[in-house]
Amino acid sequence: MTVVNLNKFRKAKARVEKRAQADENAVKFGRSKAEKSLDQARVAKAARDLDGKRREDDE
Repeated sequence: MTVVNLNKFRKAKARVEKRAQADENAVKFGRSKAEKSLDQARVAKAARDLDGKRREDDE
């Protein structure tokens, strides 16, 4: 029979559970670098298009 430090066991179990939750969240909510840069490019293009359609007021 081996003696187990329950505090260390509890903390190790919590670390494993936290890591599993983090991995699950990365799959669920994570986006790749390519997806992030594509979204950023789309936003920039939309802003340029909007600026191009702005009316010039001659006063």
